[in-house]
Amino acid sequence: MMSLDAIKTLASKLQTTELNVRREYIQHVFLSYFYQQPQTSRLFFKGGTALRLIFGSPRFSEDLDFSTSLNNLNDLESILLDSLQEIQREGIKVEVIESKKTTGGYLAHLQFLLNQELILIEFNVSEREKRLKGDVTTIASDFLIPYTIVNLSTEQLIWEKVQALLDRQKPRDFFDIYFVLRKNLLPVKAKSILVEILDVLEKTNIDFEKELKQFLPKSHWQIIRDFKNNLGNELRNNL
Repeated sequence: MMSLDAIKTLASKLQTTELNVRREYIQHVFLSYFYQQPQTSRLFFKGGTALRLIFGSPRFSEDLDFSTSLNNLNDLESILLDSLQEIQREGIKVEVIESKKTTGGYLAHLQFLLNQELILIEFNVSEREKRLKGDVTTIASDFLIPYTIVNLSTEQLIWEKVQALLDRQKPRDFFDIYFVLRKNLLPVKAKSILVEILDVLEKTNIDFEKELKQFLPKSHWQIIRDFKNNLGNELRNNL
């Protein structure tokens, strides 16, 4: 289990809060055990946390999101519980606050106790009828020894992130698209949708600095002071 001193040191190194470091440590521990479980080869890691852990996005994330082509999700809860049992052996207390099937898949709210601090993480699995493509990726970090996951292919991961922005228009989705553009991860055939994203951006009244600051290192605070304009410029440059 990660010590309090190690958390403080890493928070200083990463220019962020101890909460973000604790949460990310838990995410790494969870993923390392989760992908040792049977059937997880068809559960594809995605979303903002995947952008951070795989591609190096500066934005810390709260959720663990997956897509699956499994026809039966009845075994998913047992896979989750087996993973959590392994985490508890690390000395981290775990509680499932809520778990349920949803119209689109499966959702669980998880609570972890680390160094007398509570960390909440949402575990979300989306069922997809389309054929999913996955990549096997080794995750190296400051937290654990390298471990292997199965993530949604880069193209499908980015497409789902674009769709998430258009559907819900959350501040984090706008920042993730900014990162995708800066990292040159956008599939060529997705460029046609940038006009639609730009239109959504121009109509929003989100206070990006207020909403994103807690999830970004201090080195990126300058970007979000005028984020709407900065993202707009990136979108126009990629049209």
